[in-house]
Amino acid sequence: MSRLYLIGLFSLLSWGSIAQNELGKYLEFADQQYQKGDYIYALTYYEKAMEIDSNSVSILWKYAETLRAYKDYRKASYYYEKVYNKEEAAIYPYSLLYWALMEKQNGNYAQAIELFKRAKKKYAKDKKDYTYLKTKRELESCLWAQSALKDTFEINTLTLPEGLNTVNSEFGHGFVDSLFLFSSLRADSVGGNQEIYDPSYTNQLYTFPIHDSTTVSLQAERILALSQAGFHAGNGTFSLDGKRFYFSQCTGDEMQFNCRIAVSRYSNGKWSKPELLGEIINEPNANTTMPSIALFEKEEVLFFASNKEDGKGGMDLYFSTIKNDGNQFGKVRAVPKVNTIDNELAPWYDSKEQKLYFASSWWDGFGGYDVHFSPMINGSFAEVVNVGLPFNSPANDLYYFEKGDSIFVSSNRLGVEYAKNPTCCSDIFAYAPPVVIIPETKRETLIDLNKRLPVTLYFHNDVPNPRSHEPTTKVNYTDSYTDYTAMLPEYKKEYSKGLSGDRVTEAEEDIESFFTEYVDQGVKDLSLFKTLLLEELQKGFRIRISVRGFASPLAKTEYNVNLTKRRIASLVNHLRICDNGAFAPYLDGTALNGGMLEVVGVPFGEYTADQITSDNPNDLKNSVFSRAAARERKIEIQSVSYLDTDSLFFLVDVEPTSIVLGKISTTASLNKTFSVYNTSENPLTIQKIEVRDSLFTARFNPLIGVSKRCEITISPAKPLPVGIFSLPMDLYFEGFEKPIRVMILGEGTN
Repeated sequence: MSRLYLIGLFSLLSWGSIAQNELGKYLEFADQQYQKGDYIYALTYYEKAMEIDSNSVSILWKYAETLRAYKDYRKASYYYEKVYNKEEAAIYPYSLLYWALMEKQNGNYAQAIELFKRAKKKYAKDKKDYTYLKTKRELESCLWAQSALKDTFEINTLTLPEGLNTVNSEFGHGFVDSLFLFSSLRADSVGGNQEIYDPSYTNQLYTFPIHDSTTVSLQAERILALSQAGFHAGNGTFSLDGKRFYFSQCTGDEMQFNCRIAVSRYSNGKWSKPELLGEIINEPNANTTMPSIALFEKEEVLFFASNKEDGKGGMDLYFSTIKNDGNQFGKVRAVPKVNTIDNELAPWYDSKEQKLYFASSWWDGFGGYDVHFSPMINGSFAEVVNVGLPFNSPANDLYYFEKGDSIFVSSNRLGVEYAKNPTCCSDIFAYAPPVVIIPETKRETLIDLNKRLPVTLYFHNDVPNPRSHEPTTKVNYTDSYTDYTAMLPEYKKEYSKGLSGDRVTEAEEDIESFFTEYVDQGVKDLSLFKTLLLEELQKGFRIRISVRGFASPLAKTEYNVNLTKRRIASLVNHLRICDNGAFAPYLDGTALNGGMLEVVGVPFGEYTADQITSDNPNDLKNSVFSRAAARERKIEIQSVSYLDTDSLFFLVDVEPTSIVLGKISTTASLNKTFSVYNTSENPLTIQKIEVRDSLFTARFNPLIGVSKRCEITISPAKPLPVGIFSLPMDLYFEGFEKPIRVMILGEGTN
């Protein structure tokens, strides 16, 4: 062995030893900074470590975790993806879940849905574990968010005075006299353009003269009487008489706060020395924080968040009555119907509207924490509701409260002031109340209704009324949906039949995701659509909704057409009885305000079904219980139009709305005749008829007089295609720009 080779080998080993030594130092220092909550320094030294070893999955994981803690969602998603691609959640079980969560907080809901579906299968072996439960919940939440994005509000954003928000974190809490009261995490000894860790970085309470027009050059003032060395102070709230001030007093850092609620007496603009509340509120070994005082059920009540042992998980919301001038507290009770296994934070009760607002990372939301409310109805907290956009965002939104005509919320969304990371820190946002605008024209409200479409509803095989050839049914969709979802265990069993090991779990999760993603979501979409539809009917509008019905290719064409007619009829039956029969007068044409609802069905049968889907009655696994077959059995609310004098549909009725040719030879010579009826008082004339792809020619006689029939005959113009075809035929009438559409359905055979 040459001397030169030995020298080179020794140099390489020496460099490797030095590099490993440096790597260890970088990681040790980065870990220390991460534990302190100084994510900037931690990221810097993890990056130095990655320069030495860029393939270490443990370093990539630590880097991703720090980015998530620093709320840099875009970069965190990228590195969680790298981690998962290397270890597939075998070493770090949360890697896939966190990757999906980061995509959600980036607002990439479609990508997040696919990742949550993958994660749901990955974590399905233990369905009681938090990872599985969280993944399942977030999948539902992202589906909700996609739908909720269609809802928009006319809300004015208010400009807060310069100097209130900074590159640090600000959280709004309320007002004291004419001053805005808020918390902020900042350091007196560090410049505002620097994001470095310093022992003087603490969360403290500040005031700011928000209503003073000269506040541009003013600075926020710390409430020094509430500041104590080594403690964080925040989340302030006044008693109803304004004489007591409750706030959180915490030790630790962002990684691990340990909080208690303290009170200070406030008189003549001065605070007394803070005192911790007793163990009734500050239960030993619990983190208790975010106090909020309100008039609740005619009593002064303290709402707060705590991770008490008797909670459901994480931080939960509790309340207690305040007695004897704040010297006594009643039994602490959990807020019912609100708490979850995740965190509920920042309560604020609107005594006038009787709604409890709070932030949660579990209920349906657009991002990490969203603001929700639970209204008091008949003395009980009711269903939790997301307050919507723009109060919420894909980031974290907390500390909602109202003052006068203004609404405030704190958020780290895009648009905050920052130095390095555009979502690192929270600012306070202010809004005017939602503006209720009555559209100037019905066309504008029609656009709002159509935003919710299509609404798609799903059915079990041959439902409703199995083995029936009737085109109508007495079944309503609600009962059909309830029976369908109750069959989920059977679907899992049948669809996974013949499989083994992990493939069983994958099949079960696949079909369960279908029920979540499609069946359940369809009912939620229908509920939102009905609300908007009823509002328009109550204005006296005459409305037509177009519903298309579909089936899987299991039965014969004629049977499937009648089956889809029954499915459309089940929706009409549902509308007739839902909401205590609110739609019935409009369906019957007996509404006192003249409003009317007409449902037009277009039964496609199996003509648009995926022809790969099994049509073998002996293969129930694939023809009935598979995800592919289940997706074909549906009806869709496709469009909404008005039945008025400007609407062609009000003047002309076309029967049938679809022409079913069945199976025909590609070279067949046939004539198919259907009729158009004029129901108006004025003569109408067909101007022309167009068929897509010019596969058919159409002959017609002018429509003359009132209630006269016009026969239209179609014939193939050239050889038909082999396989299923679905062609639109448009009928144009003189004086109307838009046509009436009739579908030509059939299957060309050799």
